[in-house]
Amino acid sequence: MAAPPASADAAPSPPPPPPAPDAPGASAGGQSETACEDRSNAGSLDRLLPAVGTGRSPRKRTTSQCKSEPPLLRTSKRTIYTAGRPPWYNEHGTQSKEAFAIGLGGGSASGKTTVARMIIEALDVPWVVLLSMDSFYKVLTQQQQEQAAHNDFNFDHPDAFDFDLIISTLKKLKQGRSVQVPIYDFTTHSRKKDWKTLYGANVIIFEGIMAFADKTLLELLDMRIFVDTDSDIRLVRRLRRDISERGRDIEGVIKQYHKFVKPAFDQYIQPTMRLADIVVPRGSGNAVAIDLIVQHVHSQLEERELRWDMAALASAHQSHPLPQTLSVLKSTPQVRGMHTIIRDRETSRDEFIFYSKRLMRLLIEHALSFLPFQDCVVQTPQGQDYAGKCYAGKQITGVSILRAGETMEPALRAVCKDVRIGTILIQTNQLTGEPELHYLRLPKDISDDHVILMDCTVSTGAAAMMAVRVLLDHDVPEDKIFLLSLLMAEMGVHSVAYAFPRVRIITTAVDKRVNDLFRIIPGIGNFGDRYFGTDAVPDGSDEEEVASTG
Repeated sequence: MAAPPASADAAPSPPPPPPAPDAPGASAGGQSETACEDRSNAGSLDRLLPAVGTGRSPRKRTTSQCKSEPPLLRTSKRTIYTAGRPPWYNEHGTQSKEAFAIGLGGGSASGKTTVARMIIEALDVPWVVLLSMDSFYKVLTQQQQEQAAHNDFNFDHPDAFDFDLIISTLKKLKQGRSVQVPIYDFTTHSRKKDWKTLYGANVIIFEGIMAFADKTLLELLDMRIFVDTDSDIRLVRRLRRDISERGRDIEGVIKQYHKFVKPAFDQYIQPTMRLADIVVPRGSGNAVAIDLIVQHVHSQLEERELRWDMAALASAHQSHPLPQTLSVLKSTPQVRGMHTIIRDRETSRDEFIFYSKRLMRLLIEHALSFLPFQDCVVQTPQGQDYAGKCYAGKQITGVSILRAGETMEPALRAVCKDVRIGTILIQTNQLTGEPELHYLRLPKDISDDHVILMDCTVSTGAAAMMAVRVLLDHDVPEDKIFLLSLLMAEMGVHSVAYAFPRVRIITTAVDKRVNDLFRIIPGIGNFGDRYFGTDAVPDGSDEEEVASTG
């Protein structure tokens, strides 16, 4: 049996906002090489693709084709990678491979960042994180601030960097987790108030003048590259950069160069060249060296390649009873009647939407009963005490798996006042059959919340497993995640419960089978197509039930 596909067919529009429910899909999402999440209190993997049209007739949906667009989109500030992140964990839900970390060292203005971008472009692999050592300068004291203002502080000494933070950040990135990275302001010599969030990588490129100056840091690097550029060229580049980009005057730049930069290079940086696996003379002008680096990285990534066998996992649990973490809404005549309507292929779109919304509301209300509550006493208008219950958590956040999952957002907002909403887009790679993460937008500090993860149908569980893994990588406790779905297949229930035994799974019905095309049987059809009025694909396959809701 082939590995099951796993996710959404609606492509992202440039955020914010996330893709509209009625937008037809584009071919692929994009990944910033810094994977930088939204600076305005919400996490986001920037999507700088052209806006998708919203015309309603005719409405067709397309599937993910990762190679149908050029691999890179360029803006004035960053390079956007247009491929999704394949699974970085196994069918047990645990990390199966660490990201491949490349260290780029060399003198100031030697061209490290340019070489890094050339490597990223030539690698042609999805999800690359570029981490700069410049983000990790220590916070200066008042006295040091005054010295820096007069170009008398040595920023080229190892003591100027926060190596503890660098090491902890790189360790978490290699483990696939999200990290907070400071944003350094070179004009004021200080960290900005807001930090950026980096998340997700197959390859991490860490560049900085002291990239090889710490033993623990060296051990985290799978490959070490030293960019060797003539000192005169570096001086000219530094003059141009510091004057135009950092607001310095020419005398100050030259003074700092001779007093600190050149001595630090001779004492601390040049000696680390012997620790490098590859030395790149002339920096970005050395195309041969770049090609050798790319070939080596490709060979290393092939050795780490993961093949995800969800079908084998599901078959291993077919005879097992449904897990205790599953809660199915009581099948009253009312619930059964609504299921009859939405499962009927002759049901009109208006009726399908109406009764789906009713079921969603009941499902959300049922799910809220599993939140923690504590005793509390309030006074009634008659001045009497009432012993009641109140929510014992910090707050509730809803996260929808696009596109079908976002149809559940209104029901959640209707019963949870001021609830925060995040979105995740997961598409199926048509060549590998694996889920791929294309878009992510999560509220800030989500790790403190109870998270309601919403998808309308779950067949194989592949998309749901990836979405749960994303939440865990953002430090959401497993027992604070509630997976909600209108309809699930036993295969998906077992897959999610086996990988994440503390995730609460809540649905209105569980169907027994998934056929060879990974459709739920008897099922509900393609929920997204029926809800949004989009046309099914020509061969009649129920792809969204397999993909965006799987």
